[in-house]
Amino acid sequence: MIKILKSRESGFDRQLTETLAFEENSASAVEVVVDEILAQVRMHGDSALIELTNKYDKTALSSIDDVTVHSSDLDSFVETVDDDVIKKLTEAAARIENYHQRQVQSSWSFTDELGNRLGQKVSALARVGLYVPGGKAAYPSSVLMNAIPARVAGVKEVVMVAPAPNGVLNPVVLAAAQIAGVDRVYKVGGAQAIAALAYGTQTIDKVDKIVGPGNAYVALAKKKVFGAVGIDMIAGPSEILIICDGKTDPDWVVMDLFSQAEHDELAQSILISNDEVFLNLIQKRVTELLPQMPRRAVIEKSLRDRGALILVDNLSEACEIANRIAPEHLELSVEEPRPLIEKIENAGAIFIGKFTSEALGDYCAGPNHVLPTSGTSRFSSPLGVYDFQKRTSLIEVSESGARELGSIAAKLAREEGLEAHARSAEKRYQP
Repeated sequence: MIKILKSRESGFDRQLTETLAFEENSASAVEVVVDEILAQVRMHGDSALIELTNKYDKTALSSIDDVTVHSSDLDSFVETVDDDVIKKLTEAAARIENYHQRQVQSSWSFTDELGNRLGQKVSALARVGLYVPGGKAAYPSSVLMNAIPARVAGVKEVVMVAPAPNGVLNPVVLAAAQIAGVDRVYKVGGAQAIAALAYGTQTIDKVDKIVGPGNAYVALAKKKVFGAVGIDMIAGPSEILIICDGKTDPDWVVMDLFSQAEHDELAQSILISNDEVFLNLIQKRVTELLPQMPRRAVIEKSLRDRGALILVDNLSEACEIANRIAPEHLELSVEEPRPLIEKIENAGAIFIGKFTSEALGDYCAGPNHVLPTSGTSRFSSPLGVYDFQKRTSLIEVSESGARELGSIAAKLAREEGLEAHARSAEKRYQP
């Protein structure tokens, strides 16, 4: 069911590479559809948005007003949500906000020895678009994780778009939007929603940045509109890598593997251990526990195609392999986890100790669950307040600074063959 790889066996590197291999779904057929959708919305605005929403979401919208969720409608939807769900969403939101408050960056400046004042102005983006999936499943947690750091950053307007199959939006998603402080909600999804946010229509204003996960069409649309707007990242399938010394309850570990595998057939669950007996037990418990899972078929395919149990000589080797994989989620399920943290260079988030399940990070621990996938933690970071702030350089040169810096700039400009640059710098001290 889930294969066991041994790092000391010949062919291990090839086997690991094959296990990690993932080709982004950018098939020509998908690209043709996305290109057409983007062009239609850019050209025709609201009318194209209505037509495409009716086509792909099986709705019968007659006007753009049908796409807008008004505040009175939002209130009535939220009233249908169980009080305990509202309570838990509110508690999770408070924890997420508390964590992200510590990421806020401030403007700064200093005066150098020439009397020049130099600095950086930090300001929030004006408008952000949040895409929330609504087809196969609903993700209120994604609303909290994307909208709250935007609000903490000081974004003036947060706009949410979400597909509403047959015209119905999930009330819990709407409750999360209300709790997170989303300003506007539109019942539109797919590549057409990305196009509306990126280019603007008669009703939906263009945003500065688009965040949030989606299917292959949404991901490709985000990729194509980058430049017209900013985007958070191009997310691949969910991943978990667990390093375990064999001293954690095996059923805990199995459920952690299942927790990622149940997302998607392409999700990846990997366990690395220096205990061969433990790996054999995990393999056995996977088979025994799988029939209990509602999403058994998805988990089974994910573990069979992309999962692995890896036997290593020691935990230092486990960390080396983890750095090579650069996973989205990394659990250090060992008795002494802290010494291993220093050995980890590439991971979206590190879950420290056997009591720290990745699922807590998904919902309520506080740190953001929007994380780099497909090895991109080698060079990128979790979503945070800093993704919704921009930095502007400040330069104020004194009279004496103009002379000193001008001579440097003029010399370097002429080395680059840019005479106007040189004279522009010199004019300040050689009238």
